[in-house]
Amino acid sequence: MSQSELPLLKTALHALHAECGARFVPFAGYEMPVQYPLGVLKEHLHTRNAAGLFDVSHMGQLQLTGPTADAALEKLVPVDVIGLTPGQQRYAIFTNEQGGILDDLMITRMPDGNLFVVVNAACKEQDTAYLREQLGGPGKPGCDIIELSDYALLALQGPTAVSVLARLTPEIDFQSWTFMTARTLELCGVECFVTRSGYTGEDGFEISIPNEQAEALARRLLQESEVEVIGLGARDSLRLEAGLCLYGHDLTIETTPIEASLTWAISKARRADGARAGDFPGAEKILGQMAQGVTTKRVGLIGLERTPVREGAELVDDQGVAIGRVTSGGFGPSFNGTVAMGYLDSAHVAVDTPVFAMVRGKPVAMRVAKTPFVPQRYYRGK
Repeated sequence: MSQSELPLLKTALHALHAECGARFVPFAGYEMPVQYPLGVLKEHLHTRNAAGLFDVSHMGQLQLTGPTADAALEKLVPVDVIGLTPGQQRYAIFTNEQGGILDDLMITRMPDGNLFVVVNAACKEQDTAYLREQLGGPGKPGCDIIELSDYALLALQGPTAVSVLARLTPEIDFQSWTFMTARTLELCGVECFVTRSGYTGEDGFEISIPNEQAEALARRLLQESEVEVIGLGARDSLRLEAGLCLYGHDLTIETTPIEASLTWAISKARRADGARAGDFPGAEKILGQMAQGVTTKRVGLIGLERTPVREGAELVDDQGVAIGRVTSGGFGPSFNGTVAMGYLDSAHVAVDTPVFAMVRGKPVAMRVAKTPFVPQRYYRGK
């Protein structure tokens, strides 16, 4: 039986989604809610203005344990894993020997020193197999890789998310809890591992909780007047406006972190002049590109017409010569216009450069723009 013929999996919140009127779609092997009766546009705007609750339990949650787990994992990513302090979270990238991106992920040092890793839903099986192949077994660096398949993952996102969570945990000092850090919290009587992060560009939290208690917590959060349940449709438009990449679209095995404009994700310690320079897959190519530049680069694009521009559209210059392609695109409800991301030849990546997207054989005027398209509002402290 092929992967496409396998029955779709359901998250622990599936019954709640159905009760809330979700429209389901297949996604990464799961039956997931794409939208609710409120509709994608209103779900998007509600998250920007109040708080949205997302079920992201289809993501892969892993725990890496052992005294050398950090050093072992650091061999696979161009990121400072050893330097993570308890409660600190870092964005990372799995790369191959050619410098291509295998997946992007989040790594957090837990209070007990172990590593909490979240990988993309579509890649979690291959990522887990890759980690076991590279890090486990005789002659390997050595660490235990625990799949947290009995845990759900909820994302509470938006400017009032902190107020909502503070009502449930009045003893927590949220002023000292900043973006990309984590804490263990008791929510609805259950110990949860919570990071102050997310995929919308807004302040918010991602909550790892045992499957058995996930629905009770979700229902409790939805009792708060600011909170609405939000589907994958709005999640995609929110992340696009925030200039955040989607693996398999903006990031692929054919692109390097430098081409993807993720140079900021290469930790100082792993750069050419760093304390632990290189020593990760594809280091020669990636560090070489940092020094010498690249011929193609991911950029933001703003549409100058109302015509939607979608993934796959060819990008051309004013002479009709192909210069790139769109990897993500659509209408930005908060931006109130067409936004996209794509790859362009390096001669055309300067901000405000005019380009054209070919839509049904006709050129649609766009211009290169900085991302994010709307301001990110992560909480970095007072």
